[in-house]
Amino acid sequence: MSLTKPDVIYTHESDLDGLVSGLLLQNLAERLFDARPRLLAFHNQNWKQRPLQERTAWVTDLSFEARLDKPTWLVVDHHPTDVVPKSAQLIHDVNKSASLLAYELCQANGLHSEKLDRLVHLSNVADLFLPDDPDFVLSTDYANLVKIYGFWNVLELIEGNLERLVDHALLQVMEVKRRVENPLGYEWSKARVRKIATNVGYVETVVGNANMIVHQMLDEKSTPYSVLLTLHRKGNGVMLVSLRSRTGDALKCAEKLHGGGHPNAAGATLPRSVQNFGDALEYLKKTLDPFKEEEVGLSSLEDAFSVVDKS
Repeated sequence: MSLTKPDVIYTHESDLDGLVSGLLLQNLAERLFDARPRLLAFHNQNWKQRPLQERTAWVTDLSFEARLDKPTWLVVDHHPTDVVPKSAQLIHDVNKSASLLAYELCQANGLHSEKLDRLVHLSNVADLFLPDDPDFVLSTDYANLVKIYGFWNVLELIEGNLERLVDHALLQVMEVKRRVENPLGYEWSKARVRKIATNVGYVETVVGNANMIVHQMLDEKSTPYSVLLTLHRKGNGVMLVSLRSRTGDALKCAEKLHGGGHPNAAGATLPRSVQNFGDALEYLKKTLDPFKEEEVGLSSLEDAFSVVDKS
């Protein structure tokens, strides 16, 4: 594959896979072109609003879409897409994480190490959510580092050096949090699941790894819902929703919210007008309940018949 020097590297801001794949491509660009391009990260909704004016860019862990199909652009991703590239170079495999795809490209160009082997494996297990892998629990600790401390904070902490993330001291904090908080959080949350739609439930969380708590609920079938979602409010007021399932329906729900992800692990950013949890729940009910519009239509018909009867 012939690669063109990128003006910028774009990646997904919200998780470990975006961090690892973005830095890997940044390292590869520096190795090939002796210059380190800027790394920019976005959540899905902000990414869709981002003007793409660069002549050349490398994009990873962000779904391939028609606006990315540009000459000299490289896209390394694993999210489902119906777009067939005509101009851009696309490295795509839904069965591999973006970090694994980016690392395979790095390896093909002589960039690899034992620590990177380990980190990419853990990132792959966490992002694809592979509970049968022996390293699954440890991989969730690594993923939780980015979830709790934030993409840019972790990037600054390791000073852009991915190998410093391997066996980082903060993983001890993640291990203790998981061991102590998750059982408490599971029991508390299990009793506080609210209906959003016929097949969608909202899991309220106060402590513990929300994804692991929801994962346990789905495995144990402790709720009547095939899709479970959690909410997170960022410091700037933006509301994020995370969806999980075992039936492939999580992505369908995320797409209704203009988000994306994988069939059983997806997410979305809610509109800026949604500023608190109460507003978020109302918005989710209106958007995800498939019977809502039918009920409104029936109500209008009932009102119309009522007027006719009175006349």
